[in-house]
Amino acid sequence: MVNQIGQPNYNMQNIIRNIQAIQVESSVDKIILQLKQLITSGQLKPGDRLPAERQLAEKLGVGRSYVREAILKLEFYGLLRTSPQSGTYVSGLSIKVLDNLISDIIKFNKDDFSALIEARYYVELDAVRLAAERRTKQDVIELRAALEDYELKIEQNLNAVEEDMLFHIKIAQATKNSVIESMMAILIPDLIKNIIENNICGKDRSKMAITEHRAILKAIEENDIDAAENAMAAHLDEVLQVARTAFAANQIVNK
Repeated sequence: MVNQIGQPNYNMQNIIRNIQAIQVESSVDKIILQLKQLITSGQLKPGDRLPAERQLAEKLGVGRSYVREAILKLEFYGLLRTSPQSGTYVSGLSIKVLDNLISDIIKFNKDDFSALIEARYYVELDAVRLAAERRTKQDVIELRAALEDYELKIEQNLNAVEEDMLFHIKIAQATKNSVIESMMAILIPDLIKNIIENNICGKDRSKMAITEHRAILKAIEENDIDAAENAMAAHLDEVLQVARTAFAANQIVNK
């Protein structure tokens, strides 16, 4: 870009470089923001029970899966607590603390994609090792069903984001560790959607994942802990390298 006397317009280049991409709120973000507004306005107080997921979904005009994901994230951070017998409640934290933490969660969903990928990589390596060690026959049945659903969608050239998420979440459930399961419930949806929607690993990545998923399932089924970890590492390696390349580039820009 040049100015009127033919010299590069460095000021304009700096302006363009500093423009930030517009962040589009997801349905989950909007649900979290609405709950935040109800809490900070005092309509929902610490100890109050939330409406049922079905009622919230109908009122918000979204699917129950979005409501469930928002509640899971807020529950993981201790902002909500759920009792199987009586429902979901606002935690006993002060409104000021709740307000700040909810803002941080929404920022966490959007910022530092490279860090999220790296965190997911190491959590999943631990998760698949535990799954291979602790899985039950029912876990194997559910993993196989999730994998078959994924493969069917891919063979029909359909979007298989939810089936991909479910396969990895089933691995987390097989760990019998509720904290790992909650962490995966937070990390997996945002990451897989971004990876696929932005075509980070290429258009054929979904088909390649079929073979990788099968190797992971085989190792879990055979209780082969090391093979399970190696298969998961191979499955996630490409996107991890993309994340590390982006991180390195960002470090250079910020020096």
